Amino acid sequence: MTRTRALLLATALAVPAATIPTLASAQAVNGVYIGAGAGVNWLTDSDGGNLQSFIDASSVNSNNLGLTPSGGFNASFETGFAGVLSVGYGFGNGLRLELEGNFRYNEVDGVTARGFTGNSGGRAKTYGLMVNALYDFGATSGWAVQPYLGIGAGYAWQDYDNVTLRARGTSGSTVPQFRVDGTDGQFAYQAIVGAAVPITSVPGLAITAEYRFFGTLSQDMTATATNANGVSRRTSVEVDNFNHSILIGVRYAFGAAPPPAPVAPAAVAPVPARTFLVFFDWNRADLTDRARQIVSEAAQARTQQAVTRIEVNGYTDTSGSAQYNQGLSVRRANAVAAELVRLGVPRQEIVSRGFGETNLLVATPDNTREPQNRRVEIILR
Repeated sequence: MTRTRALLLATALAVPAATIPTLASAQAVNGVYIGAGAGVNWLTDSDGGNLQSFIDASSVNSNNLGLTPSGGFNASFETGFAGVLSVGYGFGNGLRLELEGNFRYNEVDGVTARGFTGNSGGRAKTYGLMVNALYDFGATSGWAVQPYLGIGAGYAWQDYDNVTLRARGTSGSTVPQFRVDGTDGQFAYQAIVGAAVPITSVPGLAITAEYRFFGTLSQDMTATATNANGVSRRTSVEVDNFNHSILIGVRYAFGAAPPPAPVAPAAVAPVPARTFLVFFDWNRADLTDRARQIVSEAAQARTQQAVTRIEVNGYTDTSGSAQYNQGLSVRRANAVAAELVRLGVPRQEIVSRGFGETNLLVATPDNTREPQNRRVEIILR
């Protein structure tokens, strides 16, 4: 590959990292849009068609042009470039229709003609107008990358500009020249495979990458054969026009709605604290069967709601001294906490405290035995 061809390929396929913005979910194109793309183009070899018979004809042979031709006519081309501009309309369901103008350019890489070799030159250019139908997959599903397929039909003009072979014939003495020139228009068709990536910051804007196969019916050019003595013959010759293109481009859909603002999560009402009461016999800190049942219910309730802390608060009645009752309330709280841990509650979730004969559930005078005050409160928060 020549340096020019390598540069064209690298330029077309490279996308500077600094220009790649944040991606968004794709939206179906709904309404008018415009697009543009550019990239590399490969024009396939062109056989000369009826030029072969032209060279074989009696008017162009070794008797009057000094040639002894054998073999076929073929023109090959270097990697070139292609560009497209389009305006279209999207129907909001993935289907799009568009009108496209395109251009392709390739320099001649080599020409052979019926056994002659030598210096080659010239270029081929194609101008086309196409009507395309395309379908975007996942257009209504919010895909981040939106693949699409398309087909097109239209009309294209191909221009052969001085596609030339200056060659020495097999006789070794004559230097002939074959030149193909002209412009002809024919029916054109294409197939498109691509993908679009939408841009977050600009609603409606998308980067596109495409492969296109583009072809036309055979086109007629003028072929001229000239020998070293200046004797020339002309005829019409059919040439091929088949192209493979890779394009990077942009597409902008007018009137695209901005992405919806993120919906704030609904405020979650705090779960009210739930309290379980565990009662104790007078001057006791051990758990009765009923007490163990209540502790088990508290442990089960913890698994049914979001709990970040369990408070285990111990209390006594007013009988006895305040100092003794403080220690008794702590022992009661620790007994309940130990039972919760035995039932699978992590110890780090539990805060165990004793409050003695304060915070009476039933107000009583001092030195009064009151069963409802001899308790532990389990509070799920």
